[in-house]
Amino acid sequence: TVSAEKIRATADLMVSTGLRDHGWMFVNIDDGWEAPKRAPNGEIQPNEKFPDMKALADYVHAKGLKLGIYSSPGPRTCGGYLGSYGHEYQDAATWAKWGIDYLKYDWCSYGRIAKDHSLPELQKPYRLMRKALDAVDRDIVYSLCQYGMGEVWKWGAQVGGNLWRTTGDITDTWESMSRIGFGQAELYPYAGPGHWNDPDMLVVGWVGWSEHLHRTRLTVNEQYTHISLWSLLSAPLLLGCDFSRLNAFTLNLLTNDEVLAVNQDPLGKQARRVLQKDDFQVWMKDLSDGSKAVGIFNLGEKRAEFALRWEKIGLARRQSVRDLWRQKDLGEFADEFRASVNRHGVVLIKVSPAE
Repeated sequence: TVSAEKIRATADLMVSTGLRDHGWMFVNIDDGWEAPKRAPNGEIQPNEKFPDMKALADYVHAKGLKLGIYSSPGPRTCGGYLGSYGHEYQDAATWAKWGIDYLKYDWCSYGRIAKDHSLPELQKPYRLMRKALDAVDRDIVYSLCQYGMGEVWKWGAQVGGNLWRTTGDITDTWESMSRIGFGQAELYPYAGPGHWNDPDMLVVGWVGWSEHLHRTRLTVNEQYTHISLWSLLSAPLLLGCDFSRLNAFTLNLLTNDEVLAVNQDPLGKQARRVLQKDDFQVWMKDLSDGSKAVGIFNLGEKRAEFALRWEKIGLARRQSVRDLWRQKDLGEFADEFRASVNRHGVVLIKVSPAE
């Protein structure tokens, strides 16, 4: 059901809701834009729902935004549309000509092409498209989507990826979101500027497929955990919700500049899990100004108190603390910081040595 009209409407909403002004930049077309057949010269063509892809890119760019597209290294995409197999250089040139800024390259049917699941075979199609993208005179962000096969985080940057999915698809449940998010703990060495671990999209707002949308099943506290954890992880923040149904709560979740600054911090470090105790996990991220972002997460089934001793996470005994969701200085704390954390919730703070 994706169409040029919907992409234009999404771009309009990214401006009118203020999302663009808080740093949300990409409007990405997923599967379903491709025509059933290529042109006689082999060029990939959009279907009737996208009558003029160049004009669409121009429209999105005029809004101060960027446009993304989707393909597969296999003959067919996951939705059964034409993939890029055998036309990699041609497709990259076509996308550049249209003005595309981002490519999600989804494994899909390439499983029938690959001889096996050895590293060379897993890497081969992604190396090839990297060469094709390098051959065009346009910067295109390159997203590897192959669900974490072959521990892609260890080699995604080597094959030229800018981000790589580390897991299968997320769903809007606590079980899925928490398993994926908290499961990223060992991946921090592989993230950095220009190459990121991607634990999949954000499942807030009205989510689902096609016209079958529903309000996210995550509770309010779980949504705070979701955005906080993805920000600490330096994860790509990708929205899969209906922008026309963004309520005030969801919009506030997505436009807190102090939380987004944690995600976008130029140092580009991914947070580490520095403490686990009972139902609590503490994650800490180094920031470019020398301070730390710290998430205190309660994975338990009831609200609980937690005392975070600075020495336990390697910090000096006296720290200044700012609550990032409330955008409020909490003062100086000697030795420890005590927080009451909701069920499945988080307290997200920024700490720096007190003078």
